[in-house]
Amino acid sequence: MGFVRLLLFVVVCAMPLVAVSQPDVVPGDGVAGEAAVCVVVPDGDSINASIATDVAAEIAVGAEQDVASSSPYVVLLQLVLVFVCIILGARKGGIGLGVFGGMGTLLLVFVFGLKPGELPIDVMLMIAAVISAAASMQAAGGLDFLVKLAEKILRKHPQYVTLLAPLVTYVFTFLAGTGHVAYSVLPVIAEVARETKIRPERPLGIAVIASQQAITASPISAATVALLGILAGENISMFDILKISIPATFVGVLVGALFSMKVGKPLAKDPEYLRRLKSGELGASNVKTADVANRFNAISSVIIFIAATALIVLFGSFGSLRPSFGGESLDMPLIIEMIMLSAAAIILLLTRTSGAKAAQGSVFAAGMQAVVAIFGIAWMGDTFIKGNLVMLQSSIEGVVSDMPWLFGIALFVMSVLLYSQAATVRAIMPLGLNLGLPPMLLIALFPAVNGYFFIPNYPTIVAAINFDRTGTTRIGKWVLNHSFMLPGLIATFVAIGMGLLLMNIY
Repeated sequence: MGFVRLLLFVVVCAMPLVAVSQPDVVPGDGVAGEAAVCVVVPDGDSINASIATDVAAEIAVGAEQDVASSSPYVVLLQLVLVFVCIILGARKGGIGLGVFGGMGTLLLVFVFGLKPGELPIDVMLMIAAVISAAASMQAAGGLDFLVKLAEKILRKHPQYVTLLAPLVTYVFTFLAGTGHVAYSVLPVIAEVARETKIRPERPLGIAVIASQQAITASPISAATVALLGILAGENISMFDILKISIPATFVGVLVGALFSMKVGKPLAKDPEYLRRLKSGELGASNVKTADVANRFNAISSVIIFIAATALIVLFGSFGSLRPSFGGESLDMPLIIEMIMLSAAAIILLLTRTSGAKAAQGSVFAAGMQAVVAIFGIAWMGDTFIKGNLVMLQSSIEGVVSDMPWLFGIALFVMSVLLYSQAATVRAIMPLGLNLGLPPMLLIALFPAVNGYFFIPNYPTIVAAINFDRTGTTRIGKWVLNHSFMLPGLIATFVAIGMGLLLMNIY
């Protein structure tokens, strides 16, 4: 109830301030009616005229709306409102972020007088298409086949479980585009480690982090799709993103895995494990992955899904391969939507799988929650940023230009609050472009959106803790001293560092 009271307090306090801060604006007075915008293009820079026009239009809109929110106190109240909606949505979980984001947009429009921002339609439709294909693969048994394959690899080389586990979850997420596929393999990782007398905290912690890092490397993840949509007007292709994000995150995960090999005491000396062992809480292992009912259907669905992913990378990297209409190549959002929906259809037809079964799986449910989250949060963020664009630029442009790494910190903090890489990208990355940060720098900072391990209540984190029957994977007394903090920080910062290095090489 404290958050609700705070939200009501913001609205009540804002009403008189907004009324005072909205002077009458007459078209033609040079403030909002006829905003004069000058776009300066440095010599040697090639900027598409339409992009320059769009930027000018956004600045003009921002200038017009800044008349209504020129008071720093009003902007501060708007920011508080945005954060309250984010916190409330995160606490509710599920579709909470989306619906509270929608409520925040309503209050920004009706109470503060801001013009509604753009709806992230393309991003939402791309995610829906990718999730449809992934859910169809799951319904056909494709994910069960991959989990069974992962179990064989881990049990064949149990002594290397701390190194192999994060590679398995990284590949799973890279292929599926969602970290929720890691759920199925986490109990296997926990039991293989325990049977080998390796502290389960070591492979479990970095395995969860690897599944998060792979989101920013997967060509079909919601976050990568959102980033591509934002940077499409900057002559950035899918290959431009992947050539930095894949090696950067992969190296980050490897470094995190090497560090994890020395985390904590050996299992045989851990007091919590010894206590549970003595009390008889640890019985015989009963973890066994489900057998694949129809191997042909399962393998076929995996091949189709991987082929569709490869086609997306191909079309995204080489624009000349895309169909052209009116001299312009077809936009990648449409390509992704068509390919992934077609892949889902082929899987359902070839494997004779029910579409209803695909819609009932865990992948579809998690993906649709992401769609709703991006719908509300990105809309609210776009409304706030564009409504105060001029003030935000004048306040922080110089600082961010001198210390661009600060924008990476902003991405990290917002991902902690939003619990979603895609929602963070859609809400914050456009601000980076408006501040004049180079697109390649934004790609290098892309792994910074993997910060939602910071507060240990994300579903995969909770699942990993529950799957570890030895009690070594846990949340500490001070909450933030949990098993995922150090592996997460190391993997994220190493990935960002590698991204900045690769940016300069390319």
